[in-house]
Amino acid sequence: MITLAIVKPHCLKNPIAYETIQQMLATSGLQVIARKRISLSRDEAEKFYEEHRNKFFYRRLVSLMTSGPSEVVLLSGDNAIQQWRNLMGPTKVLKAIYSHPECIRSCFGLSDTRNATHGSDSEQSVVKERTFFFGDTIP
Repeated sequence: MITLAIVKPHCLKNPIAYETIQQMLATSGLQVIARKRISLSRDEAEKFYEEHRNKFFYRRLVSLMTSGPSEVVLLSGDNAIQQWRNLMGPTKVLKAIYSHPECIRSCFGLSDTRNATHGSDSEQSVVKERTFFFGDTIP
């Protein structure tokens, strides 16, 4: 199974956060099958997060994702979607701090929008997100 992960700009700018996330990933059992750094334009970020357009955090999310480069990674492994989501922890950082103190978002999330990472939530999302970032060139 494959999943898509994104290390958000504020974590890419922080060498300690980035290296720690890479170490956590390396020991997780998930295999990196593709990786690239990208700088999303406003139009690209708006398109990628279209499903959140009418939510209160949409503008903040688009602003964050266009504030600098992100790293997009395709991960492979047994139950990859759930493995990556477990490694990230809850979306809400405060919840992550209390319920999953060792997860990525607990360690490096700053707010519910600046929560360090993104991960696909279903096989359908993986297909859509993988195509968005990698086209049809990656398995």
